[in-house]
Amino acid sequence: MARAAAEDLRRLLLTHSLPTDTPARVRTSLAPLRTFPLLGPALHGRWEGFRFVVGPWRWLILVYRHFPAENRVVVVTIQDARSSSAVTSQ
Repeated sequence: MARAAAEDLRRLLLTHSLPTDTPARVRTSLAPLRTFPLLGPALHGRWEGFRFVVGPWRWLILVYRHFPAENRVVVVTIQDARSSSAVTSQ
């Protein structure tokens, strides 16, 4: 997870009063990417090259980038989909 995504998660924990097990829930939501790194839909526009998965709640967007040469996925941001500034697929 990129430093910015970790900061996003810390901020959301505070501002949204999320449960203390949220980091573990996020890891669980990301686990399928180990086997299926292209699982999430591709984003477009300024987010071209990135993908996302939702979880552990429907409103939590986990945006990541897949680096196939390194067999690696990096979460770059975690956002509240309900926010007007959240990443969108369009």
